[in-house]
Amino acid sequence: MMVMVTLVTVFLHNLALAVIIGVIISALVFAWDNAKRIRARKHIDENGVKYYEIFGPLFFGSVSTFNDKFDVLNDPDEVVIDFRESRVADMSAIEALNRITERYQKAGKRLHLKHLSSDCRVLLKNAEDIIDVNVIEDPTYKVMTNRIKKAGK
Repeated sequence: MMVMVTLVTVFLHNLALAVIIGVIISALVFAWDNAKRIRARKHIDENGVKYYEIFGPLFFGSVSTFNDKFDVLNDPDEVVIDFRESRVADMSAIEALNRITERYQKAGKRLHLKHLSSDCRVLLKNAEDIIDVNVIEDPTYKVMTNRIKKAGK
């Protein structure tokens, strides 16, 4: 990166342009690296439901890798995609969820999404015109506190 910024500065005599180009290339390299990090752990529970536990962010750079993780034809009738260790980051990810949902529906299977973060739910809500998914409602956990009153107060 440093060599590229130096070359742009030397040949174009413009340090500001070289820095902007360096930032853009760094952002693209970062996105590419994160796209390769999306993984899925798979298991089937005692009821015959298949779980895909997704690890890593789902965004425009990781959509094709995400789509390759699923075996729609050989999966059981009920499938859960668990996003506990992942997050849906942009509209490309929403479209990927829409496509995978359509694939399972065409195969006559039910797909559920689980453990979506609140910002993911907002994205899904904003895109409800283009996506129809069955989100399993996750429980909201509350912390119970025990307040002890001191004598005389």
